[in-house]
Amino acid sequence: MKTPESGSDQASAALVEQAKVSRWLTDNGFGHELLEIDDLGVEVLKVDREVLVPFSMALYAYGFNYLQCQCGYDEGPGKALVSVYHLIKVADGVRQPQEVRFKVFVPREDPRLPSVYWIWKAADWQERETYDMYGLVYEGHPNLKRILMPEDWVGWPLRKDYVSPDFYELQEAY
Repeated sequence: MKTPESGSDQASAALVEQAKVSRWLTDNGFGHELLEIDDLGVEVLKVDREVLVPFSMALYAYGFNYLQCQCGYDEGPGKALVSVYHLIKVADGVRQPQEVRFKVFVPREDPRLPSVYWIWKAADWQERETYDMYGLVYEGHPNLKRILMPEDWVGWPLRKDYVSPDFYELQEAY
């Protein structure tokens, strides 16, 4: 075993030592990248969209039975769109549940990724909102349609390269 020489190698080694979930995933053959451990001690992982479903199923099997939050963000014009998932292990008698967060980066030219609705039902409206605001397409979602904007709205309002229309013509209400 190689001993870390520099301070950054030592910091990397300490980071990997703290990352229980990442270590378990690696030991079981689930590819990912450990991005950081945030200030609350939550591991932040990066996952490729091609392995999102098996990766998510592994986390569910590991005990992460509650999707607390799914959201998206835009890294900026010409950069990736990101789908973020925050999971919690909910168990009886546990005061401080274990948490993990993972991100899926997709190119804005092809913003498709699989839905995790079939694993965590809480993803339903959250994926729809991310679709509506950023244009991330969750393939396999049972009802992926606009939830906040009118159905005929053109564009994705929270993308950083979005140009607001001069006006929006209201349709007659039935």
